[in-house]
Amino acid sequence: MRRCENSNALAYLRLLRPVNCAIAFASVLVGASLAGKGADAVSGLVAGLSAACVAGGGNALNDACDEAADRINRPDRPIPSGQVSARAAVSLAVALFSLGVGASAGLSAKAVCVALAAVGGLVAYDLALKRVPVAGNVAVSGISGMALLYGGVAVNRVEATLVPAGFAFLFHLGREIVKDIEDVQGDAAVGAESVAVAWGIRPALTMATAVYLTLIALTPIPFWQEWYSWRYLLLALCPVDAILLYALLSMWRDRSRQNLLRLDGLLKLNMVFGLLALWVGRA
Repeated sequence: MRRCENSNALAYLRLLRPVNCAIAFASVLVGASLAGKGADAVSGLVAGLSAACVAGGGNALNDACDEAADRINRPDRPIPSGQVSARAAVSLAVALFSLGVGASAGLSAKAVCVALAAVGGLVAYDLALKRVPVAGNVAVSGISGMALLYGGVAVNRVEATLVPAGFAFLFHLGREIVKDIEDVQGDAAVGAESVAVAWGIRPALTMATAVYLTLIALTPIPFWQEWYSWRYLLLALCPVDAILLYALLSMWRDRSRQNLLRLDGLLKLNMVFGLLALWVGRA
């Protein structure tokens, strides 16, 4: 009985994608830290927990809405494998969304607005925008970039997070397009109009390449403007930009789902390097 309970708890944990939640939490903390000395650490932590709850709720809702496609793309996920029902996932999403927005109420009215905007964007994505080429990618990327802004809002210094949030938006936009290519078989089977399904794999690869090359070209600017130190530039060029270039070359050479899954994991690790560059590179 205990083994069954542990297995069920693990399935719910997998539903939340804890690594993604941890990255959302860390992004908010980095955003708050960019305000400099004197920033309210407690407010940053509360905002980070709020963002982690919203991210977890979004992941649970996404799995519930992607049940049909995941039977093909990710049959081992908790819902298609029968470990968790779609209804239970939606209930969990509602609970986590409520916790996330509730936590933001202890910060400020602006924080509540950001949290509500993120929840609204995630719901809109799952119910409608994911079926619209590019629009869904832009929505998810914008919400992901908002994590850094949320940290700034929590400590009342949003301006310091605008450029990092823009970089985060571009990073996630490229990754979302790569994930569209990765999931093209299942998305096509259920009629989802992703970029890769609607326009083809090669145009999707071209879009991801354009996004990442733009990001690479922009990354030195904060150093040139003396907003960030040489430590930022060092980490931005290697490993962050180096990994992006490697991922682009690899996906053009090998478009197999296995390789794209590997690159997706590498890009997720690169998010951590990007956050580290921002955190240690403050001028």
